Order: sequence, then C-alpha cells, then structure tokens
Amino acid sequence: MAHTVANKNKLLLRVKKIKGQISALQKALEDEKDCFKVLQQISAARGAITSLMGEVIDGHIKEHLGNNVSDEQREEEMLNLTSLLKSFFK
Repeated sequence: MAHTVANKNKLLLRVKKIKGQISALQKALEDEKDCFKVLQQISAARGAITSLMGEVIDGHIKEHLGNNVSDEQREEEMLNLTSLLKSFFK
C-alpha cells in the first residue's frame, strides 16, 4: 500500500489546514490588512506546505528507496526525487 494511501486521513487534514491558511491570506488581502499581517499569513501557509512536503517525502524515501527496491528502481527514484526537490526549492 502506498504511503500516501496509508496516511490519507492525516495528509488530508493537513491540506484542509493549509486551505484555511490560504483563505485567511485571501481575507487579509481583501480586508487590506497591513503588510506584516499578510506576510505572517504567507509564512504560515508556506511553512505548512513545506511540512506536508517533508512528511510525504519521508514516506516516499522509505517506500521507494529502501531495501525492497532494485538498484535500477532506486537509481530512477533518486533522479526523480532530485528533480522534484530542485523544482521545489526554486
């Protein structure tokens, strides 16, 4: 079973919290809150997304780079993960 399926409810709860943070950011902009409040909302949303990314990457590494995969699969997964991380950190 894929790690995202096994942790589906936990991950969906995190996504719902992120949606709430994005909604709060939208409201702050609509209500013309001062820039510091907007920056706080952006920072909170970014932190939550980064945390979610870290949790999914952790499961991905354990499942797709562990001892249960062939050397060929591991090499392909390492290339995929490296590419993904490069795009995430742009």
